[in-house]
Amino acid sequence: MYERDVLSGDWRRPRRGLIPEIAAEPGLVVEDGEARFCGAVVACDKDGVTLEDRFGRRRIFPLTPAGFLLDGEPVTLVRPAAGPRGPLRSASGSIAVEGLRAQVARGSRIYVEGVHDAALVERIWGHDLRVEGVVVEYLEGVDDLPAIVEEFAPEPGRRLGVLVDHLVPGSKESRIAARVTGDHVLVVGHPYVDIWQAVKPAALGIPAWPSVPRGVPWKEGVVAALGWRMDPQEAWRHILGRVTTFTDLEPELLGRVEELIDFVTEPGG
Repeated sequence: MYERDVLSGDWRRPRRGLIPEIAAEPGLVVEDGEARFCGAVVACDKDGVTLEDRFGRRRIFPLTPAGFLLDGEPVTLVRPAAGPRGPLRSASGSIAVEGLRAQVARGSRIYVEGVHDAALVERIWGHDLRVEGVVVEYLEGVDDLPAIVEEFAPEPGRRLGVLVDHLVPGSKESRIAARVTGDHVLVVGHPYVDIWQAVKPAALGIPAWPSVPRGVPWKEGVVAALGWRMDPQEAWRHILGRVTTFTDLEPELLGRVEELIDFVTEPGG
């Protein structure tokens, strides 16, 4: 047992003097200090650092002390030192493309169930998706998927990949997926009730994700069982802030997202 609640107090703000300085290397994914814009570093000079989000939008921010969030923690970005270095790696483990300008968006798309799913995909695969020109959108649930697929009108060169929570045999999700899967639509999923569970417990410093009794809202039940003094939105920011690379995610999610990216980017996709 901890001698005190490890989540008590304002864990988002380290004590003065402990805020680290991080070189603003191309490909580094950070948020601005108010967590309103998340993107990869594409340039850094005396005027500031330029970030580009997954939609190709760019913003320039000044290099102010503690002006950014890295993995949910305040950091000070500084201009990188000149000199030779090895290839940068993106959060997904791929070789980062330096000076990246997002490609024109493909006709193909990837859909995920909710905003939390989209945020996690952006955190790990955002760089790769910008390289490939793939846009990720969210469904706000899977019930309307047949109508969305019909409206999207998949065809060669316009494929649709869909990531679904709790895609297990006999589930409602599996029945809906079977209705829409075809030559130009691929529905894959992970076995977890919620995308939160796709984050490895070790990344959060917990032994395992707790079981939540039937009838109890899952997110609220998890927060209560873990003794976190947060509402679900605060808990999600805490969880997402602990995800830095693909190694923080379960293989059941990693493989499915990679499969979707391959599907919508292969020739004819």
